[in-house]
Amino acid sequence: MGGSKNVYASVKAYSKRGKLLARSDFQTLAESRDLEELMTRIKNTVYGDAVADVQKPYSSMSIESALRSKLADIHYSIAKTSGNSGVLDAYYMKFIVSNLKLILKGKVLGKSQEEIETLVNLHAEELIKQRDVVIKALVAKDFEEAVASLNSVQFGDEIVKAAALYNEKKNVQVFDTYFDKILFQHLAGAMKNYADKDATKIVAMDIDFYNILSVIRGKFWGLQEEQIQDLIIATSPPARELLGRMMAAATIRDAFNELSNTKYKDLIPQVENELDAIAEFERSFEILIYKTSINSFTKMFSFATIVGITKLTSFEVRNLAAIAFAVEQKIPTETTMSKLILDEE
Repeated sequence: MGGSKNVYASVKAYSKRGKLLARSDFQTLAESRDLEELMTRIKNTVYGDAVADVQKPYSSMSIESALRSKLADIHYSIAKTSGNSGVLDAYYMKFIVSNLKLILKGKVLGKSQEEIETLVNLHAEELIKQRDVVIKALVAKDFEEAVASLNSVQFGDEIVKAAALYNEKKNVQVFDTYFDKILFQHLAGAMKNYADKDATKIVAMDIDFYNILSVIRGKFWGLQEEQIQDLIIATSPPARELLGRMMAAATIRDAFNELSNTKYKDLIPQVENELDAIAEFERSFEILIYKTSINSFTKMFSFATIVGITKLTSFEVRNLAAIAFAVEQKIPTETTMSKLILDEE
């Protein structure tokens, strides 16, 4: 990466970091009585222009869609400013991958093209001239045809595997995991080119998060060991050994306990119920990634700050989307706040 470009991108990352919403801002938004009030309050934040075009009647979906457009703009400009970075390109793929997830899950559930269209925002694809891939899947008449339409894209074979596993297990989460695999494989490939230890710290954590959760979920779904093996992304030999021991563990609890000699030992969930344990672990891990992203700002002018701001803005938009959903569904403010990815006060 070019030195001067990196410095400029890092300065931009710092200025964005200064504009991130505080816990008190999220609290105020979460206390909105209805979406009308929420919109008024968002308009007083840096996301004001992002939601300016959202039409009445408001819905959490339309608000989230507008925020995702804004996030695509932010990530696109960060990637552009810092020159060609495979890592940032891999993070940017998340927009496309999440649209493909929505489309395939929609097709599986028998939703019409019109219904699915309301969920899909193509702004990220427009910025990088990649609309065709997503549109083809969207207009396909059914699930099989949508899978076939993706056959020619670089990750077509993973999608075929996902479809096969879905047909066997009938669990739509299979798509989430396989599409995440596509994303994290790109990330792992891109990371090989970086000497910057701080930057790779966040990316490596993301990959650990994906791998560990895939093993745990795979066990929870009752997958065979080789099916779980197929979800894992190649990592360092010690990480591979750990994942192997987790796969071989008799129960999910035993699998989690394999983490007790690792840097993730404090994340081992304490609840008995397996589903709750997985959710608790997922949340603790994301908060750790969030804190690591904030800590990336200790060194000025490093690529780590650029990866850090990419992660922090993603968490921020996710929190805002969660608030919009909660306000719409009249979920109590305390419940909403407890679900957000924020620093514990």
